[in-house]
Amino acid sequence: MPIRHPKMKRLIGAIAIAATAALVMSGCTGSADGADGDKVTITLAGPNQWNNNPKSFGPAWDAMIKKFEKAEPNITVKTNVLPIPTFAETLSTQLTAGTAPELIFNQAPHKPSQIASLDKYLQQPNPYIDGNEKWIDSFNQKYFGPKVAVAQNAAGNFEWVPLNLVIVGVYYNKDAFDKAGVSAPITTMSDMMTACTKLKKAGYSPFAMDNGYLGQYWTFSIIQSMLNAKYGEELNQFTASGEPGTSASLASKSIAKAILTGEFTPEGTPEIGETLKVFKELFDNCATPNWSGITGGSAAFVGNDEFLSGKAAMSYGTNFAANNLEKVEWGYATMPFPTITKKTTDLSTNQEAQFGAAPGGTSYMIPATTNGAKLAAAVKFLQFVSSPEGNQEWLEKSGGIPATNDGKAAPGLEGLMAGAWFESPVVGLDTSDLIPKAKAGQTVYTGYLLGTKSLKDQLSEMQADWITAQKEIAVDGGWTESWAK
Repeated sequence: MPIRHPKMKRLIGAIAIAATAALVMSGCTGSADGADGDKVTITLAGPNQWNNNPKSFGPAWDAMIKKFEKAEPNITVKTNVLPIPTFAETLSTQLTAGTAPELIFNQAPHKPSQIASLDKYLQQPNPYIDGNEKWIDSFNQKYFGPKVAVAQNAAGNFEWVPLNLVIVGVYYNKDAFDKAGVSAPITTMSDMMTACTKLKKAGYSPFAMDNGYLGQYWTFSIIQSMLNAKYGEELNQFTASGEPGTSASLASKSIAKAILTGEFTPEGTPEIGETLKVFKELFDNCATPNWSGITGGSAAFVGNDEFLSGKAAMSYGTNFAANNLEKVEWGYATMPFPTITKKTTDLSTNQEAQFGAAPGGTSYMIPATTNGAKLAAAVKFLQFVSSPEGNQEWLEKSGGIPATNDGKAAPGLEGLMAGAWFESPVVGLDTSDLIPKAKAGQTVYTGYLLGTKSLKDQLSEMQADWITAQKEIAVDGGWTESWAK
């Protein structure tokens, strides 16, 4: 279920590149053996985004692995399923210790030197796609390519490969809406407040929530992107690769410069404080009353058990989550988060709510400690599972949206793939990129949402966190500008 995009950099050792360059450049589909022809085993480690099984990502994933192993009989792939609440800490610790497996989920906090750069491989053919000349060209360039800021780290390098696209949306219980007299979709925040009142009177928790970080991060990101869209043009000062210019959505360097120069900060930008106020209003009026005492970390929905049981009328979920609703006894549908209008705040410009499909769903990278035959095998695995030949059946059965040009999306995702919601916000700030690495995965808004921390104190804490985080990103990016120091 984790989603969004790490801002990271990496340079790989020349020896490791040389070990695999000949294999990748050849364009053949032969096995990625070492010189002695021995079989090789690689391990992939990451969170389960599709179900709560602690041992498997599901039958469709296992079938894709078997298909790869049939195509490459000298490579065996093992999957290590990690719990969502702790995967980031586990992988980050392994990277620091030099014990990380050959493929790891891309949202693990790390230093640039700990991850292999994939730039050279992406400029060479993917042997599993007929006629392909450059692997990078097989991806939908709107979401993963040289002009896409979120697809690259702070230094403008590629260090992970997306197996799919992901988008978050609001799932709702159609039966609960009918019983409470709520019309769908809910289009404005003021209508959401009215709907929550009706749903509570009908005996439902309006919006399932838990104490995990995803519900908080996503809500903050969605609300702020509407209120801060007005600043997009003036903040947009760098290209996706970090050069002077502009990009379709704010590059990490544009965000960092705005924060470190004081142009855009929690304490200096009114819309940030207003974001927090609307954020709290939603939690106060709509969220599960005891949300802070409910353990988060489900692979399906925020407040998973309450939503699946039919006690809550709405919940956040990714496109992957739909597979978990096959056995519920009520109808469901999806909708975007409501737009914040001037009826809610005078700072609104009536910008429609946006989240944007992104390549940060199921994405994997290779630790720099991987070398020789295992490095070659890991690259081949990423090539296979990012090709239609390798992943189309898995996409269809896992609620996936393809990251490549030739893939087809799973059926039933129309509610999440249309209109402004499917487009990336101009000012897309993700909390994961606004807090120091030491706070990765923490629920940084809990005190304010519960009323134990004042708005002023919350903004002050955010100010310090944002500055620290951007200085870390600047170091990772190797930026030399005076404002980055």
